[in-house]
Amino acid sequence: MADEIQQNQNPEGQAAAPAVAAAPSTDSRPAQASRPPARGRNDNRGGDRRGGPRERRGGPRDAARSEFSQKLIGIRRVARVMAGGRRFNFSAAIVIGDKKGRVGVGLGKAADTQLAIEKATRAAKKAMITVNLTKTRSIPQDVESKYCASEVIIRPSPGRGLVAGSSVRTVLELAGVTDVTGKLLSRSHNQVNNARAAIEALRSISVSSGIFK
Repeated sequence: MADEIQQNQNPEGQAAAPAVAAAPSTDSRPAQASRPPARGRNDNRGGDRRGGPRERRGGPRDAARSEFSQKLIGIRRVARVMAGGRRFNFSAAIVIGDKKGRVGVGLGKAADTQLAIEKATRAAKKAMITVNLTKTRSIPQDVESKYCASEVIIRPSPGRGLVAGSSVRTVLELAGVTDVTGKLLSRSHNQVNNARAAIEALRSISVSSGIFK
């Protein structure tokens, strides 16, 4: 008995604590090593179903839209008096062209600015003309026109580039005309009328006009 008590004591004379048995685990699932899932061909993250890179937005539709350059020359809010009060709409004027001789001016009205711009773009395409340009992308002769209170004259000027102001410059630039001088003979500051006057002046040397889709 004395030998058993001596074995259960450490060299310092203290009794050793009895060993505690580890409790059995209640989880019956087998232990698995945690590792990230492997990415295979069918993984859609960062690509399409075939594993390739995801295509960016833009296709034939965007290419067709970018065929013509456009510039907004005027947008304003207009009011119409109705029985229940005034109804407000937006009026937008836009110039489009391919810088290769085709140019047009359109006007659109709608309750939303974006819808008004879309209507103006469609109207500009319907009224588009094709200007007969020379080899140096100039005009063959002097042209002059008047629209409402706006009067403009356009003359060829070799070696001077494009010299014009107001919306006349926008029309000539989107039409691809260079080496010309445009001058407003009237005092009108209406951008839409000035652009239409420039279109009427170029119509006298145009080869065709009609709808371009």
